Amino acid sequence: QVQLVESGGGLVQAGGSLQLSCIASGRIVSINEMAWYRQAPGKQRELVASITRGGNTNYADSVKGRFSISRDNSKNTVNLQMNSLKPEDTAVYYCKAFVVTRDTWLEVWGQGTLVTVSP
Repeated sequence: QVQLVESGGGLVQAGGSLQLSCIASGRIVSINEMAWYRQAPGKQRELVASITRGGNTNYADSVKGRFSISRDNSKNTVNLQMNSLKPEDTAVYYCKAFVVTRDTWLEVWGQGTLVTVSP
């Protein structure tokens, strides 16, 4: 079994910053791509940022220059530093990882953490 647990969400004023963290645990051999997604009320889940095991990153246009994704392969963690937050960043943020176990590989999602940005 593999689990992802997010933390760091909360309420922040526009222009402020938050850092989200996600830690993977369980029968993990290695983790390939890790990513953050978000889902705002009434909208589809969308990719925010992703990072490969080697550190190559990809960002949604809406967050480029404001958000930064990083990971620590030794700790099986991925972080999302969010700066200059806007009300439209309000959403539930989910961590996702492609995990290799002894038997197979899995696409694993966290339970989500709520980020609310007030005007």
